[in-house]
Amino acid sequence: MYGRMVMNGLSSLLLMAVFGYSLFLVFLYLYQDRMLFLPNIPSRIVDRSPSAVGLAYESVDLVTGDNIHLDGWFIPAPEKRGVILFCHGNAGNISHRFDSLLLFHRLGFSTLIFDYRGYGRSQGRPSEAGTYLDVEAAWQYLTRERSVAPFRIVLFGRSLGAAVAVHQAAVHTPGALIVESSFTSVPDRAAELYPFLPVRWLSRLDYNVQEQLQRVSCPVLVVHSRDDEIIPFSHGRALFAQANEPKQFLEIGGGHNDGFILAGQTYVQALDGFFSEWIK
Repeated sequence: MYGRMVMNGLSSLLLMAVFGYSLFLVFLYLYQDRMLFLPNIPSRIVDRSPSAVGLAYESVDLVTGDNIHLDGWFIPAPEKRGVILFCHGNAGNISHRFDSLLLFHRLGFSTLIFDYRGYGRSQGRPSEAGTYLDVEAAWQYLTRERSVAPFRIVLFGRSLGAAVAVHQAAVHTPGALIVESSFTSVPDRAAELYPFLPVRWLSRLDYNVQEQLQRVSCPVLVVHSRDDEIIPFSHGRALFAQANEPKQFLEIGGGHNDGFILAGQTYVQALDGFFSEWIK
């Protein structure tokens, strides 16, 4: 009698564990978009403009192929070495990227920065397919409305934005591509974070940067910090290995979000040298 009660209790615990595990898998499958796209961290509010840091700018309304309006800024530079099409990371909005905007301006580059759908003041909801339509709208704005030659455009992507930039560079050939602090793919990183879950089977998001990078023919600079606490350094090295020549690798220090700032002149000089070599 006692043995039967114990067995029944263990069976109930096992069923509860299986049910809880299954429920967690369903949660991950349904809500993974909200785990990757973080437009509300720290906020969707665009509370400053480039003029706050002394940069002249033009507000830009980009319209995507599926008729979503995106908010952006075009920041002209007097030297006009070229134009950087800036794809930012998965959190925040364009008003949180002034460090990079100032840096690019000082290097003599104009910049087009935009918010993905569902970010900042842009319409819609974020999705992987949507971000690809978003960067295409930005590309078309530069090449058609501003008549910028593709070889004068540098596609720059940081973190999630690197996946977006690499995809675009595989579709259209820019003058150069910078891949900073990127993962190899979403399932790869998820498998590292959740080794006890069948994440490759569950994942509705791909962002296969490693595969897309093999189809990129322009010069590539891969930037990654050995101290990156969000995307391991091994991802940057794997991407560099997959990239076609000509390619360069820049190792920096510091965290995922501040490495390029802490690297200081090492970072600035490396970008300047890369630009000087490939953007004529």
